[in-house]
Amino acid sequence: MQYSQFIAGEFRQGTSAERFTVIEPSTGQPLGDYAHAAPADVQAAIDAAESALRAWRTTSALERSVLLRRVATLMRERGDAIATQIARELGKPFGEAQKEVVTAAEMFEWAAEEARRIYGRTIPARAGGITQTVALEPIGVVAAFAGWNAPAITPSRKISGALAAGCTIVIKPSEETAGVALHIARAVQDAGVPDGVVNLVFGEPGAIADQLCASPQVHMVTFTGATAVGKQIGAKAALTMKRATLELGGHAPVIVCDDADADRVARAAVATKYRNAGQVCTSPTRFLVQAGVFDAFLDRFVQAAQALKVGDPFDAATQMGPLKNQRRLQSIDRLVQDARARGLAIATGGERIGTEGFFYRPTVIVRPSLDCDASNIEPFGPVALISPFGDLDEAIAEANRLPFGLASYAFTNDVQRAHRLAGEIDSGVVCINEWQASLPETPFGGHKDSGLGSEGGVEGLMEFLRVKCVRQGVRA
Repeated sequence: MQYSQFIAGEFRQGTSAERFTVIEPSTGQPLGDYAHAAPADVQAAIDAAESALRAWRTTSALERSVLLRRVATLMRERGDAIATQIARELGKPFGEAQKEVVTAAEMFEWAAEEARRIYGRTIPARAGGITQTVALEPIGVVAAFAGWNAPAITPSRKISGALAAGCTIVIKPSEETAGVALHIARAVQDAGVPDGVVNLVFGEPGAIADQLCASPQVHMVTFTGATAVGKQIGAKAALTMKRATLELGGHAPVIVCDDADADRVARAAVATKYRNAGQVCTSPTRFLVQAGVFDAFLDRFVQAAQALKVGDPFDAATQMGPLKNQRRLQSIDRLVQDARARGLAIATGGERIGTEGFFYRPTVIVRPSLDCDASNIEPFGPVALISPFGDLDEAIAEANRLPFGLASYAFTNDVQRAHRLAGEIDSGVVCINEWQASLPETPFGGHKDSGLGSEGGVEGLMEFLRVKCVRQGVRA
């Protein structure tokens, strides 16, 4: 993979003296390196986006739709190449990476459909000879930031939404999965999207964020990543009155009631929990299981976790790959060691696998205390916490205890319980009896410290639009 920046339609090298090395997490070995974007490179990207905005915002919705569909088609055609890059840079099993590419392509397809449905409205006037209309306009140049854990989906969602609305974009995807983002840029270019409409820069995250957030040429910021960083990005955007959409961290609770099929839910829970090695912001983590089915659920969950095949992302039998980097490995182990130091039971896992790459065993902490680190800090890794509860009041209180509210899950066959759980769990997404927290056509965003605004669905597209009210008389 030839790593580079993508600015004004050109794949070019950054001009900073600093370089970044991309590491393959399954081996710990380098995949390649590239020069960081210098401030001049970032400014060139901003200038390109601003210049391209003049024509792109007036490009018909139909034409924008056609171009976005072409991007999706190219991504599907190149699916294996993009999935290979995901597996190498992230460590996600190849089959799972293929599914991510399909979802990323669907982001462009959904945005292509919605580009043609950006409707205004007419408001009845108070007097004759007056028309009152509401128009939705592209907000302008968008600055975007995406993490490494969904290296195809997250950039695709931000790029497609911005372009559908008529905006141009400067996006800083993760430096650690740069190759995946560059595959998307190549698809954008080959689809015929005009130069400068999409620009990718990679470099020192703080410096790039400062420059993009401070620029008067940028009109909106969209960020996906850690809560602490997101708060800083939001504060920087506010200083220049930029709109900010922030999709931040979570610590997803799962309430399993005693009328649910504990065996079936536990088996499905393991597959969801350890997907992408638990490195998913919506990953179910705090399992709250009603006392009547607690033992059965715990036994089945532990058995299924122990049976997971952890290994090479390109081995068809692999169900979980490595953690992304050494930092994640150390962070997960610190949480586990804290639990051990407190005398908590580790039912399975709790240790690194081998010395090559960043593999860690699927881990289960049983009856975690509320003061242990894992109960309060998002693991963002292969750690599940399983606790019993008595009545539903207790479970809902624990589900809402933390200052996060991104995704939550609940399982019950009782309609009244389901209705209560859906209404009382404080979360941007509540899944009842299923595990899919985000789709291209549904809004995705958090409450409390989990973020501001939405991505996906009609609501996500609206984030890239501004409202203009026009009142017009018949004559001057």
